[in-house]
Amino acid sequence: MIETPNGAIAIHDSAGEGPAAVLIHGNSSSSRALGRQLDGALGRRFRLVAIDLPGYGASDKARDPSAYSLPGHARAVRVAVDALGLREARFVGWSLGGHVVLEMAPDLPEARGFMIFGSPPIGPPPSIGKAFLPHPVMKTATAERIDRDRAEALVAAMFAPGFADVPPFFLEDVLRADGRARKFLAASLAPGGFRDQVAVVRDLKAPLAVLQGAEEQLVNRAYFALLAMPTLWRGAVQIIPGAGHAPQWETPQAFDALLAAFIGDTR
Repeated sequence: MIETPNGAIAIHDSAGEGPAAVLIHGNSSSSRALGRQLDGALGRRFRLVAIDLPGYGASDKARDPSAYSLPGHARAVRVAVDALGLREARFVGWSLGGHVVLEMAPDLPEARGFMIFGSPPIGPPPSIGKAFLPHPVMKTATAERIDRDRAEALVAAMFAPGFADVPPFFLEDVLRADGRARKFLAASLAPGGFRDQVAVVRDLKAPLAVLQGAEEQLVNRAYFALLAMPTLWRGAVQIIPGAGHAPQWETPQAFDALLAAFIGDTR
């Protein structure tokens, strides 16, 4: 646990001693969603450091709900990054975590690279509307109070249609999350409330890897063609067959191979 101005956040460190990568989970989730990397072969090879954002997983609920904005999440992660001496790491974000990574990126000039998946870079409206598909659970993702049925629907949308290997903790994490985190995140996504991520990826100097599940239910793949990403790794969005919004869990071998290659290319 590392203390921040709005409460303690939980840090999960893998056993590996190779080059470091900081992993940040998605909305209404936790670092458990990255467990196949932390506890698997990738985590034994590299130093993977996963952070539970405020209000999620084992972290404290924020005392001030403004901490649940993208800048607020970025500040909390920076406290951990500075405390652990990880400014030269790679920063890997899933869904909400990817948006936090992009919020932080201009303030991390020493970072070796950035990887996002399930995280289309957004700017002020109407960019947000173009970046995501019109799925019914998008309203759930920004609601303070949700019942079990809506939570189950949100979890189902994280995976490719028909994917069956969903462990119970995905639902547990949704139900455990501080509902204010969803509400105040949505409220902060107004002009001036977060960095223009379209401009961030356009102006990046470090490599940027973008991954996308081929069976994604939430992110509009066609949107990426509208963006200027001059440092895009391998010159293209990396499409992962058979995966939805959570390729790190659905197709871990393919995901791990891409992350390992990205770490190798940015040594």
